[in-house]
Amino acid sequence: MSLRQAGDRVPRDMLVFEPDVEGHSQEWLRHLIEHAATDRSRPSIAVAAPEALCQALARTLPADVMGRVELRPLSARELHWCTHRRLSLAALARWWTMRRHLGQSGATSGLFLSLDLLALPLAIGLGGGGRTLSGILFRPSVHYRSFSGHKTRPHERVRDLRKDFLYRLMLRNPALGRVLSLDPFFPAFAARRYAHGQKVHHLPDPAHPAATTADCDSDTGGLPGDRIIFLLFGYLTERKGPLIVLDALERLPPAIAARIGVLFAGRIDPALQSRLDEARRRLVRAHPNLWIDIDDRRLDEAELEGLVQRSSVILAPYQRFVGSSGVLLWAARAGRPVLAQDYGLVGRLTREHRLGLAVDSCSPLALSAAITQMAQLGPSSFVDVASAHAFAASQTPARFAAAVLAPDATAIST
Repeated sequence: MSLRQAGDRVPRDMLVFEPDVEGHSQEWLRHLIEHAATDRSRPSIAVAAPEALCQALARTLPADVMGRVELRPLSARELHWCTHRRLSLAALARWWTMRRHLGQSGATSGLFLSLDLLALPLAIGLGGGGRTLSGILFRPSVHYRSFSGHKTRPHERVRDLRKDFLYRLMLRNPALGRVLSLDPFFPAFAARRYAHGQKVHHLPDPAHPAATTADCDSDTGGLPGDRIIFLLFGYLTERKGPLIVLDALERLPPAIAARIGVLFAGRIDPALQSRLDEARRRLVRAHPNLWIDIDDRRLDEAELEGLVQRSSVILAPYQRFVGSSGVLLWAARAGRPVLAQDYGLVGRLTREHRLGLAVDSCSPLALSAAITQMAQLGPSSFVDVASAHAFAASQTPARFAAAVLAPDATAIST
């Protein structure tokens, strides 16, 4: 399916902007496109994204959807600046590129699929050229100090002071409409703390619909059926904890190592590859009876569904990660316990919804002890399946898309 050409544009109600390829981008954009195409009362949309992402979306869209959706591939120059290593330059480039595509597409509003970097340009008063701007805020952390048992490190206090200052100014920007927060606890905090905090609304993180039984019967990586399987999946970067998991596994008692299996499934960050390979070699030498495999590729939804269903524990050992994680939803829907960080939103959701075990995942000793505990007591004793299912059921792709595409009545475009 070919992408629309520049001369074949029709005005759109909303332009969705996303320069990043990895992570949730393709999944979330597909939710928005499908909802916009099937619900004619919702805005028609344009999507400005990398060409590879546009092509991937186009392959999944039926022909009758394309009349409601316009895919606008970003140029190589735009992509270079929008993903620049200097975050201040990337932030300004994203604002400028959004303005450019808003003008070309004729869209009346613009939505940043990730708003976090845009706090700077919005805080200094940059607007949308007469269009309303909005976006999804992934990583608010200024309210974590109100969480029970939370301890903030010195560099995190500096980070949160900076965020607090930028949020206060950003929310004053009259061009900014809704700020959609994946953190359900942030909107109430923002309403209390900021003069324009009422712009912040909760956005349900979309849980994947369950794949069919036939899909789940597809290849699941050759997982051994006689072991307790621990699964870490997604785009695997250092902050997601793969290195510390391997370190923790080295510390297991031999009897526990012989009873478990560990699978890393997902593309490996190239910057991590050599260290991951070396850590795996050390682990194999230390515990030759432990089953471990790494499937370094992007898996489709049916494959992931099968892996989650076949696994015993889902790993989310993030390294003081700020924000939400779709991994919790995958696990909750399948009724599988998570072994997660105890920090921030991930830790609070794990505890409050009884999704699994939350520990200090920055400590290999604590992580190793938790793995041992789950193997000895049985993974099912660490999850309240009814509570987990209720948590997942409240967060669906339809609710997510409807909230994102809802009319924006809070902004005064400038």
